[in-house]
Amino acid sequence: MTAPSLPAPDVTDRSLWAGPRVAGALAPTLAAADAERGAPWPQPLASQYARFFRDGVRTVYEAQVAARQARLTRATLAALVDPSDDRVDEVVDGVLLLCEQSSWCWAAHDDTFDRFGRITPTVTEPYLDLGAGEVAAQLAWVDHLLGPALDERAPGVRWRVRQEAQTRVLRPFTERRDWWWLGVDHPIMNWSPWIQGNVLAANLALEEDPDQRSATSALVAEGIAAYWASLPDDGGVDEGYHYWWQGAARALEAQDLLASAGIEPAPEALDRIRATVAFPHAMHLGGDWYVNVADGAARPLATWPWNVVHAWAQRVGDDAAAQHAASYRGRPGGLFDERASLPRAVGLLTGSWADAPAAAPPLVGRSVFPATGIAVARSAPGSARGVAVSVKGGHNDENHNHVDVGSVIVALDGVPVVVDAGKPTYRAGTFGPDRYDLWVVRGDWHNVPRVRGVEQAPGPQYAAGAFEVADDGADAGAAPGWRARVELAGAYPVPGLEHWWRDVRLDPDAETVTVEDSWRFSPSEPGTPDGPTAWHWLLAGDVTLTPGRAVVRFAPDDTPDGPPGRTLALTWDVADVDAELDVRALDDPELAAVWGEHLTRLRLTARAEAPSGAFRVTMRPTGSGSQEVA
Repeated sequence: MTAPSLPAPDVTDRSLWAGPRVAGALAPTLAAADAERGAPWPQPLASQYARFFRDGVRTVYEAQVAARQARLTRATLAALVDPSDDRVDEVVDGVLLLCEQSSWCWAAHDDTFDRFGRITPTVTEPYLDLGAGEVAAQLAWVDHLLGPALDERAPGVRWRVRQEAQTRVLRPFTERRDWWWLGVDHPIMNWSPWIQGNVLAANLALEEDPDQRSATSALVAEGIAAYWASLPDDGGVDEGYHYWWQGAARALEAQDLLASAGIEPAPEALDRIRATVAFPHAMHLGGDWYVNVADGAARPLATWPWNVVHAWAQRVGDDAAAQHAASYRGRPGGLFDERASLPRAVGLLTGSWADAPAAAPPLVGRSVFPATGIAVARSAPGSARGVAVSVKGGHNDENHNHVDVGSVIVALDGVPVVVDAGKPTYRAGTFGPDRYDLWVVRGDWHNVPRVRGVEQAPGPQYAAGAFEVADDGADAGAAPGWRARVELAGAYPVPGLEHWWRDVRLDPDAETVTVEDSWRFSPSEPGTPDGPTAWHWLLAGDVTLTPGRAVVRFAPDDTPDGPPGRTLALTWDVADVDAELDVRALDDPELAAVWGEHLTRLRLTARAEAPSGAFRVTMRPTGSGSQEVA
């Protein structure tokens, strides 16, 4: 067997794994592991796998796979605390079930149907995707952590793990170098570090040939360097906060594993790391709410490894990023959340994070990522109290793209009220030619106008022509003057549209956001459409509409700050537009988990079209503690 090579102590370190701190953090996990031991394991079925190719449903199969891996994670952690025979046997059962699973690939990613016309896995042609990488990494960590106990209790299990990892992951990675996620005929995106970091874990723990282990590590180092080079200098991620964790954070985790193999990031990569470590806290609105663009949830539905951010923020000297990460040490649930994967769970339970003091989030006043086209400002730096606003530029062919150039999000007391719906539940078609038929992706359900009856269009050519941010106030103060300006004309396939400027202003003293659009058409351009122009505002919670005014109340249980009863009022000139509300019931479980039963679109339709003009919407709090009382 290879020497231990992953950066965590194995089961023989009883001072750690049998110590009171780990046992206390894992108490709910241990109880769950003991309760399910002896019960049937989750069983992914061929009929569930085939559903993706038959009716587009991918979540049923993936849920069974995830449940099986989660149970193995719990069993492994339980065996680390107490490597008794029955607990080790539970781990062995889970490991062998994964080894006997026909495919580690998720059906939605498998090319078996395209290549062979099959709706079941082609075991002789394993596809290396996110799912395969996740299983390989989990088995690598099980092998590393429990190797001595597995050798004693079940000789041969570790040999089987190595055979499967070689066949399904390690050889496909080294022998086939045309994987699209390596950047072959496709822009590098989050799949690249996610898969390669997991390949690296399998390589370090399971590859017995030292020369091959070094060669594979070098390939991964090359791939991670390419990912850092693909990020803009400002460290922004066009996929947004949600996929930052499955892209940049995955690359940071891979970088940690590379360090254990003696490979450190180059200076230019370290510059990108320093920049991107600032991205999560820059997107923070308050509590667990974040600015979400593309396929991202405004309130995360997963457990993220803040220990990784904390360690790298300390390394690169970003005190605000380290402070924000440390704020998660004081949240309910303590040190460890059992939803974490095995590698991330081990990271949360070991290392300096376990002893990091809790802190309050910095809630920075101003953030801007020019290359990515995202700006955020809040009225009260250091507090979730007040209003916060984000503006998006960019283009309409970004990774996990939504049609949203110029979209605005407004939060009240740390909770988004004027919102981006975010990530839907994935299924067949989510990433196919029909993607832009999905309401949650279309421009008409983002906070952007429909111009002369025409929506924004998808494609890299449909982009912000300019993205400008100015701030007359210091970050530590609350002086008026923050402004973002975006040129939207290029995002619309509208002949004759010479310009469409969107000006977004924040007055911190008055807790007021104004969004003013101004436009000009060429009067003689042939083919200029004559449909109605409409402004859309997607609102969370309950909405009351009166002439020239919509009042929005959204108060989820975990509202982080501000007195009860505060609402957000949107006002406009009633002479300019007709106002209607479109209520959208949410039957998608991921969207409903964030927003509740419905979202409401405020639709303001122009009564007349003019070759040039301007239209303004003002947003300010009302109710208890506000300058304006409803």
